[in-house]
This record gives sequence, structure tokens and C-alpha cells, in this order.
Amino acid sequence: MGMTHASPRTALTGQPAPDFTLPSSGGDPVTLSSYRGHKNVVLVFYPLDFSPVCSMQLPEYSGRQDDFGDAGAVVLGVNRDSVYAHRAWAAEYGIEVPLLADMNLKVAHEYGVAIDERGTSQRAVFVIDREGVVRFEYVEEKTGDYTLRPEQVLAKVREL
Repeated sequence: MGMTHASPRTALTGQPAPDFTLPSSGGDPVTLSSYRGHKNVVLVFYPLDFSPVCSMQLPEYSGRQDDFGDAGAVVLGVNRDSVYAHRAWAAEYGIEVPLLADMNLKVAHEYGVAIDERGTSQRAVFVIDREGVVRFEYVEEKTGDYTLRPEQVLAKVREL
């Protein structure tokens, strides 16, 4: 069939979000737990910089950054591209959210969204509350799908 079946992933909702520190397009490394106590975090895993769907998705999140900010949340993009690729892509598309470089897919593995045979991650969103607990997660069926939109994620953040 040509379908790759990853082992079924374990849901993280209700669990403490796996902590990490990754290099960021902003220059300084970003540590997830540094937001604990004062910010909700929206983690957006996406397959590749410069790919068509991602080039819609991340600018849309970036465009809603103020709304997420008003809701007490920070948006972080995560994928396996380098900080250099992230910076070039962010500049070209006007993406202002930090893009984190998970080059060995370690963080993608911890969140259960790595696709090893492709060396990328699935498209997925995790909403993490101020206590560092995953409150909502959504993994797209296929990496080319983009069904969960920023405004839907924003609604989840506002429920926290």
C-alpha cells in the first residue's frame, strides 16, 4: 500500500510536557520549562522549512502572535531544520515566532511525532499550560494535511 504505519503514539494530554532546550532562530536557546509559571506554550511541530503547507501554517501563527500573546501564550515552531534555514525562511515569509532546531529529532521523539524514515516530524500541535502540563494535542493524519487552524488552537488556549 505504500503506507508507513508508525507505532501508535501515546497521548500526552494530562501529562507533564517533556522539557527540552533547543537552539532558536532568535539566537538564544529556548528552554520549555523557562515559561513555567507565567506563559502557556503552543508547540507547533512541522516537517520542513520552505515546504508549501508549512509556508502557510507558520506565517498564519505568526500573524496571530498578538492574539496568542493576549491569551497568555507563546508560540514555538519546532522542526529538524537548522537555525540557519529557520532564519532564511523566517525572513522570506515574515515569520516572527521563534523556530527551534530539533536537528536529531530528539524532541519530536519525546512528543511521539518523529518520522524516522523521512528524517522529519509529523505536523502536530501541543498546548501546554503554565504548570507545564499538556492540555491539548493534535497530530495531523498526513504531513501534507493542515486541518487544525491557529484560531482553533487559540480557542483551546483561551479555555485554560
